[in-house]
Amino acid sequence: MEHKLFGCKVNKFYLNKRIAHLQTTKQDADDIFLVATCVVTDRAKSKWVKEILDHLHQDKRVYIAGCGSMNRGEAMDRSVFFGLYPELFPYEEKIVLLAEDPDQDPRNFSSGLKTPGQKLRTKNYIIIQNGCDNYCSFCLTIFKRGGHRNRPLEEIIAEINQVEAEGGKEVVITGINLAAWGASDTRKSEESRFSYLLEEILKQTTIPRIRISSIDPQYLTDHFFQVVSNPRFVPHFHFSIQSFSDPILKAMNRGYLSDKLDEVLTKIRRLDRPDQDQISIGADIISGFPGETEQDFQITCDAVQKYGITKLHAFPFSDHHKAEKIPASLLPDQIPQEIRKERNRRLIEIGEEVRDRFVESHYGKTMQVLIEEVKNGKSKGRTQNYIQVQIPGEYEKGSIVDVVLDEKNCIY
Repeated sequence: MEHKLFGCKVNKFYLNKRIAHLQTTKQDADDIFLVATCVVTDRAKSKWVKEILDHLHQDKRVYIAGCGSMNRGEAMDRSVFFGLYPELFPYEEKIVLLAEDPDQDPRNFSSGLKTPGQKLRTKNYIIIQNGCDNYCSFCLTIFKRGGHRNRPLEEIIAEINQVEAEGGKEVVITGINLAAWGASDTRKSEESRFSYLLEEILKQTTIPRIRISSIDPQYLTDHFFQVVSNPRFVPHFHFSIQSFSDPILKAMNRGYLSDKLDEVLTKIRRLDRPDQDQISIGADIISGFPGETEQDFQITCDAVQKYGITKLHAFPFSDHHKAEKIPASLLPDQIPQEIRKERNRRLIEIGEEVRDRFVESHYGKTMQVLIEEVKNGKSKGRTQNYIQVQIPGEYEKGSIVDVVLDEKNCIY
């Protein structure tokens, strides 16, 4: 059985689980192509549609998972799906649409999210919640994965301890809106108990490296910054920011403004921990959102430099002409495609300059690299703060190796 991932860490988690399920139930035939799909942009949709067509032309049966195949966690009605993706309709007999999870009701978390037989990986994703209630104007998530629901604390702790017992050195705490963990609704940021969860992970587990996936800033309190000062949390923090301009954040319906971003990023940079100078900040940014002026865009560019965004995930606004639409597609003052792309190019250039300076500041320092890939006499992995490194020698996959960084072994 072949498989391929498109999209986020939650997709990766459920793809791993789906693979394990198909293997343990003896459904992993050689003629199956399993694909986890993403609908974050029109470009993302087009990529997996092309991949599916390529495999259909090889006479494969295609199992479609992820956001492209479902509504609110359940497999999409087939007539709706093929209406959205008519180019796949001629092959409908070879296509299976999958729900999000092979084992459970998508509206709830049941026990045992980790399927028996699922292989340990270097990046062990621990999903703590799913869904979202925020209705950001550029996003289809709530329609695809449904509303917010929390995974119980005891299950999260048990899975982390299981990963370590099997030899894992790092877990990645992930979810769709993971910082809302503990809240009854993601729009009620004051109910979040995310920092409490992180504190309990420190108390009840001993795994050496804890990585936190992308988080929204409105849920972060002073207690969060106290907890993540513990060096078991790797010094890389990724934020779903989207813009630093208040008018654009309001149009996006993000639930926070630039003053909250300033508070969060300033406190992250000033964390009281021994590796403070090694802290890396990641961010998701959209260029050319409807109504974005050159001044709005410049505010965002200046902020990337001011706060030292070292891992920038920037992409031009997608108005979703293909398949399902988003509310922002109907907003006035749509930005021409060429301007969106040009702004995104400029933003990426700024991000690369910030990243290069950050990486160069680590030359001569000894960092711990988690080995993720071993091939042709070389080993690849990432430092605690997400610098990608390649070194000679075939080290054990999943092991942690001390490496003195230099311009030759840092491959970004």
